[in-house]
Amino acid sequence: MKLTFSPASPFARKVRIAAIELGLIDKIELTPATVAPGTANEDYSRITPLKKLPVLITNDGDVILDSYVIVEYLNEIAGGSLIPDYGPRRWKAKTNHSLINGMLDSMLLCRYEKMVRPQGLQWQAWSDDHWNRAWTGMARFENMPEVLNGPFDISQIGLVCVLGYADFRFADCGWRKAYPKLDAFHQKMLERPSVKISVPPAA
Repeated sequence: MKLTFSPASPFARKVRIAAIELGLIDKIELTPATVAPGTANEDYSRITPLKKLPVLITNDGDVILDSYVIVEYLNEIAGGSLIPDYGPRRWKAKTNHSLINGMLDSMLLCRYEKMVRPQGLQWQAWSDDHWNRAWTGMARFENMPEVLNGPFDISQIGLVCVLGYADFRFADCGWRKAYPKLDAFHQKMLERPSVKISVPPAA
């Protein structure tokens, strides 16, 4: 299997953590890819018109899009337990992950607005709104002990990627001071090899 990725991508990090936890990382070839707003990448667009990371290409040549779908696929073939099979826990995990993915999307848009959009064209109110979505999402997870203290699953993996991306791209945002329970959770998660190995490089 091949996984397109960038060390900076929190979405690709999510899949890498899952692959390590499921014992599949040695069966996956990590293929670096560069995607950026306003920059053409025709080769990658032929793989996925959405031009997003990551993409998993299976041994049969099938293309699997979206980090959650990729984790679900890997979890299934490995017989893992990162995503509950059925019942209320499954829908709660999927809902938590949808919130997490939305938070990551908003953080990425804030990054693009600040660093990529030309000066004079930046829309501060729009950026503030997206940052508030991520920030209030953190507040919600701060008060969810069932996630912070629960079994290691897709919700915890996604939350690790949110907090790691906050450190990576928004180092001065102050999330640790605002959310001490998330800080304690993150420190505990960094003891897991899969989480520690996949920390993004220094910005």
